[in-house]
Parts: sequence; structure tokens; C-alpha cells
Amino acid sequence: MPTSPSSFSSRPPRVLVYLGATLPPDPSYGEAVQELGKSLVQRGATLVFGGSREGTMTILADTVLQGGGQVIGVFPQSLPPEFLYPGLTQTIVTPDISQRKVKMLELADVVIAMPGSYGTWDELFDALERQKVERLHGRPVKPVGLLNLHGFYDGILVLLQRAQKEGFTTEEYADLLAEAPTVPALLDKLLG
Repeated sequence: MPTSPSSFSSRPPRVLVYLGATLPPDPSYGEAVQELGKSLVQRGATLVFGGSREGTMTILADTVLQGGGQVIGVFPQSLPPEFLYPGLTQTIVTPDISQRKVKMLELADVVIAMPGSYGTWDELFDALERQKVERLHGRPVKPVGLLNLHGFYDGILVLLQRAQKEGFTTEEYADLLAEAPTVPALLDKLLG
């Protein structure tokens, strides 16, 4: 099983959120991002994210900061500096995107993937693979969850079931990924 919320240190939990640098036309996606930001503030959690001021990433950082929450941005030096979100609680600059993924996950207690595209999926599967390796070594794993808004991630869930059915993975790793269709349900699963 993933690490339980009670096993967090004495500091507030750090929630890593993977999400897009674009803003889809359907407003419900932006609304879900705002709901997540407000919920993180209410739960006293610190947001960890990719440090960009683009798309849904901006909405999330704006919401948390305007609510009085803490935000850690991890920004790759390889991206143009004008994409960096100004005024974060803490900004960490890494040489590239690969090292950004490592640093964000290192900082996090919990991981959430919002609906997104290539970058979000890459980060999600990277986090899952790293948790699988941690479990192989008998170390605690971090909870990883999908916000499956409007069934956005149904295809990935079917793919994961197929991988298990065909023997590419086992039941032992099936619980590494939680999913829920709403922000409250997902946070309850991941943070208790």
C-alpha cells in the first residue's frame, strides 16, 4: 500500500500536481483546478508544481497563493525564463526537465495528475515507475492519483488493466495508482 497520510512528517503534506501549460476551452477543467487549489489551502497542504505561468498551471498557483497557501515551483532552466511564474513561495531551478521531474517527486508526499497531455502523462508514468522501484526495494511509496474528471483517464485505466491481464504487470502494483472523478474524492483517497 502507498504511504498513509498519518506517516507524513510533522510539516504539512506537500502535494505534487502534474497539469497542463494550456487551458482547454471547456471551463470545467479550469474550475476543477481552482477547486483543487482551494482544497489544498483548506487542508494546509503545500503545492509543488512545475513552476510555469502558463495554462492550468497558472490557475492552480494563483488559487493557492491567493488563498494564503504555500507554493513551491520547480522550473527547468531549459525553458524560456518568461514562462517562470513570479512570486512563488519558493522557486527551485533545475538544469532540465528530467531533473525537474526528479526534484518535484523528491519534494512531494503525494502526487496528483490532473487532465493533461504529453508532459503530464510522462510525469505520471515516471512517478509510478519510481514508486514501483521503491516497492521492489521494500521502501515506502508515495500515493499517486488521477483526477479522472469526465472520464478523461478511462483509456489509461483500461490500458493498465490490459497490461495486468496480459502479464506485463501484476496485482502487486495495481494499488500504486488511485483515481477518482472529483477533487474531494481524490483528496480523501490520497490525504485521508
